[in-house]
Amino acid sequence: MKAIAIDAYGPAETLTLRELPDPPVGPDTVLVRVRAAGVNPVDWKVRDGHLAGALPTHFPLVPGWDAAGVVEAVGPAVTGFAVGDEVIGYVRRDDVQHGTYAELVPAPERTLADKPVQASWVEAGGLPLAGLTAYQALQLARTGAGDTVLVHGAAGGVGHLAVQVARALGADRVIGTASEANHDFVRSLGAEPVSYGDGLLDRVRAVAPDGVDVALDLFGGDALDVSAELLTRPARLVSTADPEHVTRLGGSYLFVKPSTADLSMLAGLVDAGRLTVHVARTFPLAEAGPAQRLVAEGHVRGKVVLEV
Repeated sequence: MKAIAIDAYGPAETLTLRELPDPPVGPDTVLVRVRAAGVNPVDWKVRDGHLAGALPTHFPLVPGWDAAGVVEAVGPAVTGFAVGDEVIGYVRRDDVQHGTYAELVPAPERTLADKPVQASWVEAGGLPLAGLTAYQALQLARTGAGDTVLVHGAAGGVGHLAVQVARALGADRVIGTASEANHDFVRSLGAEPVSYGDGLLDRVRAVAPDGVDVALDLFGGDALDVSAELLTRPARLVSTADPEHVTRLGGSYLFVKPSTADLSMLAGLVDAGRLTVHVARTFPLAEAGPAQRLVAEGHVRGKVVLEV
């Protein structure tokens, strides 16, 4: 198969397109022929070695945890999928080696769900990791009817989905931090935009004098302190970026988990017209390096996706 791989940790230039052996198919594994693979910040962090102490890693390493594609083969213990099924997956295995920047990926059955019918391949490929992060974070904060939700980075990959999922969960209001250039986009998602940076606390107070019920932080740092001051209950603060800081403030840290049920729920929202994946740009598989560099800059509106 063709795949993007690295032989050692390093910069984006180490990502090369090459021929690799087809991956193994274990008893509970689904072999997926990838049509699209979302590019996420964790991908360049894996490439740089930032997760080396957290998960066993093997080279050559194929990056990528997002996939949309067609089932090519199934292991003998697989019961939920059959050859020819169209699927999406947050393919995070227990080790790091067989990623989704490839024509074929071996996906544990628990990481997959049926592809939303109303999504294109690239939209579906951008949904799993970011969508699960948004949904699981909002669930952890017990988001529901009547809530006012603050989403930091509301125009980004996770943020733009979190705005929509919060509304689908019944939130009355969503306030989203974003640059001025992205305010119209954030409004189109159903949120009230406020500019991030110095003075954020006062700007949110101006639109929500009584504070907020839920806050989702994707960056850490000052945004966490601002969120804690705005919240009526610190326990409803969730961060995906800074476990020690958020815990000190009384909130929770989220490291997104694979879940067939949660992916199916997200797919259902897409098919119901309640959730749209905004794809800012696509790249061919061979240009995974430039795609990762774009994501690492941190200014993408929505998602970047590789077409395989």
